[in-house]
Amino acid sequence: MRYRLTFVAGLALGYVLGTRAGRERYEQLKKSMRQVAQNPAVRNTAETAAQQSREIAGKALHTVSEKVGDRVPDSVSDRVRSLRERNTSGTAEDDWGTSNT
Repeated sequence: MRYRLTFVAGLALGYVLGTRAGRERYEQLKKSMRQVAQNPAVRNTAETAAQQSREIAGKALHTVSEKVGDRVPDSVSDRVRSLRERNTSGTAEDDWGTSNT
């Protein structure tokens, strides 16, 4: 799904940059893209993809930390530990202040 969205966004950007239709067509495309971005189905899909990527990243981190063991610097392990504690404490925001809902 991510590759399709990237392709569509690239296609739209290429069209906007290469078009000779002028400002009116640009504003029309901009309005359409804003409507797509605000569509609840698109937002839910993006949030689902973000949640899945967080889960996969967590699994990858666990696998890597098992293999690396004590060779990780204390500063890195402390940061990971603090992030895990914050995520399990029930806060609904990530590092950038966006909601995970």
